[in-house]
Amino acid sequence: MGDLFEIRDYHYDGDLAEYKRWWETGREVLGARMDIQGLWFDSGEPPRINGSAPMPLPHGSANCTWIIRWDDIGHRERVWDALQTDSEWISCAEQHPGFENYLHMSVRFMEAG
Repeated sequence: MGDLFEIRDYHYDGDLAEYKRWWETGREVLGARMDIQGLWFDSGEPPRINGSAPMPLPHGSANCTWIIRWDDIGHRERVWDALQTDSEWISCAEQHPGFENYLHMSVRFMEAG
């Protein structure tokens, strides 16, 4: 099996500038443990929704998306499980500006075509 990509979309309803500042440390800590391919924040441009049955999403489009590359799902599960007792990650998470501000989070897994 080839690489597995985890695409994480967040709808964050807190202070996005504060959240971005937190991500400077969050990305460093998580990036030492996983292969983060990129991290993107909403540009302010309106989304373009179309197709044969388009419908706007209840919370709008995600305003933070990041992608992680894994060897396989087992690799992913081992790393995420290890975070639960990782003191550096726990300390970083304690500085988060508000986990309660996530309106919606989705995770999907993709393979290269």
